[in-house]
Amino acid sequence: MNDPKETGPGALAHGLPMVTAQDGDALAQEKAELAALEQQPLGSRLSRYMSRTGPGWLQSAMTLGGGSAVASLTMGALYGYRLLWVQPLAMLLGVLMLSAVSHQSLSTGARHYGAMKVYVHPVVAWAWAWCTLLATLIWHFPQYALAAGMLEDMIKTGTGFAPSGGMHTAYLLCMGLAILVLSTAITWNYGKGRRGIRLYERGLKGLVWLIILAFLAVILHGTLAGRIAWGQVVKGCLPLYIPTDSRGAATVLGAFGAAVGINMTFLFPYTLLARGWGREHRTLAKFDLLSGMLIPYAIATGLIVVAAAATLHGTLPDGAKSISPVAAAGMFTQAGMGEAFAHYVFGLGILGMALSTITLHMLVNGFALCEILGIEPVGWKYRLACLTPAPGVLGVVLWSRMGSWVAIPTSAACAIMLPVAYIGFFCLHNRPDFLGADMPRGRRRSAWNVAMLLAIVAAAASTVYAFANQGTWSPAMRWGMIFLFLAICVGLFVAGLRRRAGARTGRSL
Repeated sequence: MNDPKETGPGALAHGLPMVTAQDGDALAQEKAELAALEQQPLGSRLSRYMSRTGPGWLQSAMTLGGGSAVASLTMGALYGYRLLWVQPLAMLLGVLMLSAVSHQSLSTGARHYGAMKVYVHPVVAWAWAWCTLLATLIWHFPQYALAAGMLEDMIKTGTGFAPSGGMHTAYLLCMGLAILVLSTAITWNYGKGRRGIRLYERGLKGLVWLIILAFLAVILHGTLAGRIAWGQVVKGCLPLYIPTDSRGAATVLGAFGAAVGINMTFLFPYTLLARGWGREHRTLAKFDLLSGMLIPYAIATGLIVVAAAATLHGTLPDGAKSISPVAAAGMFTQAGMGEAFAHYVFGLGILGMALSTITLHMLVNGFALCEILGIEPVGWKYRLACLTPAPGVLGVVLWSRMGSWVAIPTSAACAIMLPVAYIGFFCLHNRPDFLGADMPRGRRRSAWNVAMLLAIVAAAASTVYAFANQGTWSPAMRWGMIFLFLAICVGLFVAGLRRRAGARTGRSL
């Protein structure tokens, strides 16, 4: 069991209180087994690792939401199979950064909010946590809108029931409240010790597999009907086509933005500590990211792209920039896919994406708010903190009206903070006073730094492009935001290097 408190000036909180004393024996046995596994060949370790994975699957479940669904459908409908390589590459860069985060978290046991405060800058830690709260709250609304929309579509297809007026509003609100109650019950399991955490993780794994199997069934149906050109699918998995038009560039960068969100960077290190993992789990954590985050995400989004490419490519009107999942279900039917697959199987997969994201939004907001308020994430205070995104249930009726004016400022804040958080992780990975003997050195350190810098450059490029092409802003505002963003990034790098220099020369931080 990790002690969540540490005393002294500038001390960091370590571990999380979710691992109880009763869990200590099982955790100690697991650590001993993992230490022994390190001496065995990789092939012998994989099956043992698979049964212990969890936090990586939560990341996969969180990113497989409405944003990924829309990005995948749009990519397939506009560009066919040619951009299948984009989302796996985008997620791979995210996995590289989160692998570094796992090394930091499991080597030190420190919570990253405090580590950012002490070793990077208090403003960065504060902005990281508050931006996580804001982004999660705002993007909670469209998840409820998506879930209720797909449920409504499935019910209408099966029964013909389609209320109107005030009855329709009440109908949507009832569906939203039912989703909220279910999601709350699932999320509150997470605070019930090791057993509750494992139950939660297995439930989210099940949802991810539901998503994959639903879309796989759609693809199998398309294959039997002769609609899918598998030769083009294989070619599309290679980066042979890079769009140069503005719509294509926006589609690619939008996919990069949907792969890893700012709230995911906050959630991951806390789910590691909540499991009671330590340095013995470092290899397992990296395997978890590959098997639970990268592979399921690449498969699920790839299946959606293939389905859209096989049925919707070339059917969108000129100037269309995106397509909603509910509209896609109707278009699949018109393309001859069949009602059962278009509305029920595809709809079930989309519903699973929304539900998994809703419960993980609640989980990450619980952690973030507890850190901001300086309270331990346990008991009724933590449960109430998890309910901070609950107003998002109103998204079933409000998102169509509010989305246009809240999405842009929220996206701008998140676009700035994701590269800033990445730079913070980069600085922490190069801090000997933080990582000590666990800081990578020599060629290994160079390899880590190159990988992390690639992720930073990709995130920063996405932000700069988004700001430069923001049509609702004046030219002065666009270039002002770009200058501000780049100044923040450069300033943070300089501050991190100066602090490292102070550590080497013995000056106080």
